[in-house]
Amino acid sequence: MSHTSTPLARDAQPLLDVQQLQVGFGHSAQPVVHGVSFQIQRGEKFALVGESGSGKSVTALSVLRLLEGAQLSGRVGFDGQDLLQLPEHQLRRVRGDAIAVVFQEPMTALNPLMTVGRQIAEVVELKQALSKKQAWQEAVHLLAQTGIPEPERRAGAYPHQLSGGQRQRAVIAMALANRPKLLIADEPTTALDVQLRMQILELLSDLQRSTGMAVLMITHDLNLVRQFADSVAVMQNGLIVEQGPVEQVFNQPQQDYTRRLIDSRPVRNVVELPPIEQGGEPARLRAQQLSVFYDVPIAGVRGWFKKGQFQAVQPMDFYLRPGETMAVVGESGSGKTTLAQAVLGLIAAVGQLELMGQHWQQPASRNNAHNQALRQRVQVVFQDPFSALSPRLTIGEIVGEGLRVHSPDASAEQRRQTVADVLAEVGLTQTQFPGLLERYPHEFSGGQRQRIAIARALVVQPSVLVLDEPTSALDATIQQQVLALLQRLQKERGLAYLLITHDVDVVKAMAHRVMVMKSGAVVEAGEMHQVLQQPQHAYTQALVAAAGYGQSVRTAAH
Repeated sequence: MSHTSTPLARDAQPLLDVQQLQVGFGHSAQPVVHGVSFQIQRGEKFALVGESGSGKSVTALSVLRLLEGAQLSGRVGFDGQDLLQLPEHQLRRVRGDAIAVVFQEPMTALNPLMTVGRQIAEVVELKQALSKKQAWQEAVHLLAQTGIPEPERRAGAYPHQLSGGQRQRAVIAMALANRPKLLIADEPTTALDVQLRMQILELLSDLQRSTGMAVLMITHDLNLVRQFADSVAVMQNGLIVEQGPVEQVFNQPQQDYTRRLIDSRPVRNVVELPPIEQGGEPARLRAQQLSVFYDVPIAGVRGWFKKGQFQAVQPMDFYLRPGETMAVVGESGSGKTTLAQAVLGLIAAVGQLELMGQHWQQPASRNNAHNQALRQRVQVVFQDPFSALSPRLTIGEIVGEGLRVHSPDASAEQRRQTVADVLAEVGLTQTQFPGLLERYPHEFSGGQRQRIAIARALVVQPSVLVLDEPTSALDATIQQQVLALLQRLQKERGLAYLLITHDVDVVKAMAHRVMVMKSGAVVEAGEMHQVLQQPQHAYTQALVAAAGYGQSVRTAAH
């Protein structure tokens, strides 16, 4: 999708006119947003960017007074009326009608107990006073408008039966049900792979052009802003520190913070390895003709007696050496997460899979002494650190959990010291955070929580780490820090990484080799530079092209 930002004519009466908005919480009403002002014209694509905690989501959601317990002051002018002064019953007519919201995670935004068609029809029925049949027809039409294939059939599906991209399209269809004048999109592409991300951006641009609505995009992805928006406002610590046309802000940033955000791209700082033919240590992970099957029901009477099989991963060969990173890339549903589960011994696999020269005993979930010892050798870091860490356990208990299983003879004091040491290794110390081991996950930022998740994996001294989208939920500056941490740990510990990602910039920064998957099969594999600079398969070419809006990764100077 090509996009060149062209300044819009500034109307005397903008669609949205936010003046000196201040937002506070609690009895003291301590402000978290300090006197923010900006304007959005009719038909404009406006981006609000900043790191986590900068106040961008709080600002956008305050426009519709969606934050419970928030104390608001200032003015939010919309179509000539102040939304902060509207009675609740009048504001309710604005919500979903004139202003609609698309949230970040479609799986939590949709009701799991209702079909997506029924959820969209319910909005149409409520707001437009249509019959059930008319509302259903309109829901199907809206799904078709957002590009979902077979909209009549998909309307009858539940959210879990749709892919991530289809769920996000369904959420957008619901938001567009009443033809809003302003669409607030809160991180609408963060959880999607590169191709789906570009498809959703194209969809929003097409819908914006065809309907004439304005879009307020909340994001921390600066590449997305450059590709999509007309104007941008940069937030830091509850303040707008810079705003203007996209090209102006990106090409001539005035503030150090803006320059730092723009420059926060992954840096390649890894030890380049010789080809495997030249010897070296044996592979820590090796697969030969590895495949994975799932049982699926068979329709009819035959299904009473047996199940069918779906091949989620087709036969593949690969290896992973000490100090090496192999990136597995592909769209949602390509089989890369299933492959990771097989490597971790969480699901049964067919073929040969050697981890440190040993095999998982089947069934893979069997928790016998052999498998338990092997689990110490391979650990995992998940995508979302907040959901991966138990909110009921302290940091000391979370990180030390593996030691209780794999080092049962160590004393409580020895385990406590080991936990403190590994937390310090990932950059979290008792000096920096007094009472660190007694704190809980919610007391830390997203990047700090991911460091805790990495410490939990490292504490048992693994040889292989499976990194499942380890930075996709993080801001650009925090992503850069976490990647630098992983690079340092790989050098110091000789760790082998199986990196699952859809971010081509992360692949460039971290990977030695790349394996591209589509529909369960490896369509291309090889050295990172070869695969990304000279892709042979049409699908790889499309992936690289979709990521083309990202600027090339820099190499650290040594």
